[in-house]
Amino acid sequence: MSELINRQIRLNKRPKGEPSPDDFKMAETSVPPLNNGQMLIQTLYLSVDPGMRGMMEDKESYTPPFSLNDVLTGRSIGRVIDSKNENFAIGDMVYERLGWQDYSISDGENAQKVDQNLTPISSYLGVLGVPGLCAYFGLFEIGQPKKGETVVVSGASGAVGMAAGQLAKHQGCRVIGIAGSNEKNHYLKEELGFDATINYKTTTDMGMALQEACPEGIDIYFDNVGGEITHAALTLINYHARIIICGQTSQYNLEHPPMIPGNFDFLIKKSALMKGFVVYDYADRNDEAVSYLARLMNEGELTYEEHIVEGLENAPQAFMDLFKSKSFGKQLVKLSD
Repeated sequence: MSELINRQIRLNKRPKGEPSPDDFKMAETSVPPLNNGQMLIQTLYLSVDPGMRGMMEDKESYTPPFSLNDVLTGRSIGRVIDSKNENFAIGDMVYERLGWQDYSISDGENAQKVDQNLTPISSYLGVLGVPGLCAYFGLFEIGQPKKGETVVVSGASGAVGMAAGQLAKHQGCRVIGIAGSNEKNHYLKEELGFDATINYKTTTDMGMALQEACPEGIDIYFDNVGGEITHAALTLINYHARIIICGQTSQYNLEHPPMIPGNFDFLIKKSALMKGFVVYDYADRNDEAVSYLARLMNEGELTYEEHIVEGLENAPQAFMDLFKSKSFGKQLVKLSD
């Protein structure tokens, strides 16, 4: 194989507040030859995720932070174009956490083959990937929904929120979605069957809006954003409510995020459960979740939206758009057909 030039997106400096274009830089390098046991993957799709923002800080988290000048990494779908690994052949489609670059070398230890004939391969980064898994495990392991209960989902027009709301509807719950535009909320209600929606950008009183949408209180709150929306939701929780802390996107760009409030009296009075989680907590059960989600997709009970940005050079902007409510559904970057 002739020498390949590999374009890469690297972390140029650590963001202060919202990420900006000069936090990233494009670099080029050659692709080295493969060693025995390795394979060369051409990236087709990159996932851009809000959780990557925390990895850009030099702070301890559930995943190691990026180092300056490092190639950024994210969940990816790619095609094997050369292989010295007996478990992967040229032409295989694989899912793995790879660099933000055209080509990656992998030993295959963390790579999973995906069936491009079963579902569009991009769905393995969305509804059948981490967002779908977060919705599945967050709702069923922590939320434990029961028919007739009221479920509120913040960040409901994102990939996790869309899936969580639909799964709750499938369980017979009344579902309220919170999103940042009338267009998004119309889709949630008219296309996905949410019972009510709230535009957090136009409402002047989130507490009142939630009260009107949830006259019988909130049994399950699936939190993807944190901040004022979450504080308003917590004032309406019912006895034995379950509060699922999946994401805090409204807080990720704050240089000095507010401390967790010390008064948890509302949890005591309502005998409520509040639990955070990461998808890796349930990694040994991924096959169970994917099987369930795929079945609902095939039955027409679970649908999804993707916002696809073309070109590796546009990956930083696609990431920054996550924090400006410009994305709708799963945000992806397409590098190649």
